[in-house]
Amino acid sequence: GGARALRGQKVGVVTNPTGVTAGGTPNIEALHRMGVEVRALFGPEHGVRGDVPAGKYVASYRDKKTGLPVYSLYGKTRVPTPSMLKGLDVLLFDLQDIGSRSYTYLSTLGAALDGASRAGVKVVILDRPNPCGGLRVEGGPVRAGFFSFVSKYPTAYLHGLTLGEAAKMMVGEGWTGKPTLEVVPCAGLTREMVWPDFGRTKWVPTSPNVPKWQTALLYAATGILGELESVSIGIGVPGSQFALCGAPGVDGPRLSEALSARNLRGWRFAPEIWTPTRGAHAGKTCSGVRLILTDPARAELTRLNFDLLDLLRGKCAAELSRKGETTRMFDLSCGTDATRKRFQAGANSTELWASFQSGVAGFANRRSKYLLYS
Repeated sequence: GGARALRGQKVGVVTNPTGVTAGGTPNIEALHRMGVEVRALFGPEHGVRGDVPAGKYVASYRDKKTGLPVYSLYGKTRVPTPSMLKGLDVLLFDLQDIGSRSYTYLSTLGAALDGASRAGVKVVILDRPNPCGGLRVEGGPVRAGFFSFVSKYPTAYLHGLTLGEAAKMMVGEGWTGKPTLEVVPCAGLTREMVWPDFGRTKWVPTSPNVPKWQTALLYAATGILGELESVSIGIGVPGSQFALCGAPGVDGPRLSEALSARNLRGWRFAPEIWTPTRGAHAGKTCSGVRLILTDPARAELTRLNFDLLDLLRGKCAAELSRKGETTRMFDLSCGTDATRKRFQAGANSTELWASFQSGVAGFANRRSKYLLYS
């Protein structure tokens, strides 16, 4: 319905393969059928076709399928420039997010709001559910000195917002420019729904390492720890991305028992052995645990990073004491260096979690006026 209002407008679309209708038709095709004039495509990290590996530079080019110019928002510039937006009336934003602030689509949304604001182009967001649900808020906001493309705005780590709500908050709080903004909401979405509850569309991988909707939840549970090269979290193990944790020489059964003894709500653990084809410890046999979410609604997802860090202290401590890219990425994902410094001072997982949670209530309170779903 929202698309009909776009007739007669010159439209640019920020999207990737997740931008599909309930029936699975790509949005670009659906817009074309409705007689909407799409003039340009804009791709986030992984590109418009979703096939570029994480963190890899994406160049601008022409789309083979449509012949349209494709501008990368993960290349020379992350913000759409006036020349890219030239002649457009509307920038349509349609991406499926996974609910964690370190996943770069939130930053791309902010960059789109900035660019559109400068060029005087209206932004229309086709909203999509947050697979982690709209009630869960975990991890304090990013601290000064730790803003980056994996933590660009002072949101909680799990912000519990849809991208439509996040856009309203970014504009409302003055974190971005203030373009004319319209959010086309999801019909029938409520805050407690996680992905399968919504049940409209099948999950389209949001990026190569997020093949299933459950991966979005597991990303929150091991993604911060996964910044370290000393631990394999299942990257390079098809279908098990973010669902494993270990390294060569880890005693899997012992780690599994130690985790089980902590009675972490909503989780079960089983020993496992795997050989990743890429990522940390590529080509080496790793042992450790498989992380099984038994009750996603009750689990404190992000907390697991710190329980694993605590139990794998021997593997991680040396790497976290060195000044280097992985230590920096760990801090940027945490949104602070306070958590790492507490780990180095010998803090246990409860203390690390408390440090990471610092400021979360204030964020939850601030976000309340931007919520679209009850």
